[in-house]
Amino acid sequence: MTENIQPPKIYRWLILIFISLAMFGNYYVYDSTGPIFDLLKSQLGFTDQQLGLLYTVYSIAAIIVLLIGGFIIDKYGTRKSILWFGAICLVAAAVTGSTANINVMLFGRFLLGIGAEPLIVAVTTALAKWFKGKELSFAFGLNLTFARLGSVAADWSPAWARSSFNNWQDPLWLATMIASTCVIGGVLNWILEKRAEEKYGLGEQGETDKLELRALYSFSPSYWYVVGLCVVFYSTIFPFRAFAIKYFIEAHGLSREAGGFLNSFLPLSAMIATPLFGLLVDKIGKRSLFMTVGSIIILPLFLIVTYAPRGPEIHFWLPFFDSVSLPLTLLIVMSILGIAFSLIPAVMWPAVAYIVEQRRLGSAYSLMTLCQQVGMAAIPWLIGFLNDFFEAGPENHSGYAPGMWLFSILGLFGVFFAYMLKRAESGPQSHGLETITTKSSEN
Repeated sequence: MTENIQPPKIYRWLILIFISLAMFGNYYVYDSTGPIFDLLKSQLGFTDQQLGLLYTVYSIAAIIVLLIGGFIIDKYGTRKSILWFGAICLVAAAVTGSTANINVMLFGRFLLGIGAEPLIVAVTTALAKWFKGKELSFAFGLNLTFARLGSVAADWSPAWARSSFNNWQDPLWLATMIASTCVIGGVLNWILEKRAEEKYGLGEQGETDKLELRALYSFSPSYWYVVGLCVVFYSTIFPFRAFAIKYFIEAHGLSREAGGFLNSFLPLSAMIATPLFGLLVDKIGKRSLFMTVGSIIILPLFLIVTYAPRGPEIHFWLPFFDSVSLPLTLLIVMSILGIAFSLIPAVMWPAVAYIVEQRRLGSAYSLMTLCQQVGMAAIPWLIGFLNDFFEAGPENHSGYAPGMWLFSILGLFGVFFAYMLKRAESGPQSHGLETITTKSSEN
């Protein structure tokens, strides 16, 4: 009678490690083009609009695949989905680095969107399945920490893989090798979960949610406020990260290594703070309040980067790096942005598991990520267009200002959605986002 035997706790933590390994490779490949933006421009003649398109086509692919990806996850389960979509990420990385032809590179990034975003949804759904209860936010935080280590590794690659950055192509081949972890993590997760299904009672899978258009209207207003916050938050942070190293090199005169290190402050801060915020929220509740605070602190940061004095230089001595000198103003701004980059996702993604019933989580997370990608499809190209239109570059630092204003405007929308969520969760239709998760809710 294995159906009454629950797997040991070690299973859920091993599952977390394996699927986080897949996320590490996924995040590295996504961020691997940012450190070579200036090389793509100088060696291949790409414009900023074309650079932005490398991220825009990724999001367009995600928009196309995410709803059907949610159906695949709900129908075939997370075990198969994680492996399938991880394999697509590996192929996509190889295609992107195979040629200097912009159209082939765009196809590679498009293919990455086909695999990477449903992979994230599958991992998120798996976490909700194994950890729903008082450990959920902590598990999400740890998973994001592993994933963002991939982003940090990509940002630091100009230092630890310095010899690869003599040309634009070698860094992309390096990304392809690292993308193999997407498949390795998927295989290990498959083996462990298959064994757990044979030996223990994992519960029956709920009825697959049908992706009917009218069903989209059945999600509560709180869900849609979380979606709105998700859209503006990611449409701000990730396009900024895409252009940040190039921006720091051309507008602030930093080296590629220093620009990468500064850009890594977002995922690096989040690696430490996200699990801690997850634990804090699990203990005290107030989830919508935390999201509101995170949205507010983002508002002035992009304008400070643009207009504030640089301040004194701060020197760092780090493994892989030569001595790195960073302006104090940029250091403070990126550190605060890193806190917001930790706080909002640590609360936002687990919140959906409280608002939406278990059997619909795959579709809910897919829909949320799809809406996120709509914004992320438009903003990178638009930032590139603004940079080209205002001739942003080493000789014209002010040409970057319009793009920074756009990020600030998006931040205002983030505050609005966070406020509306807090107001909704303070009323009679609250889903318990403001309450402390009790032991009785643990799986």
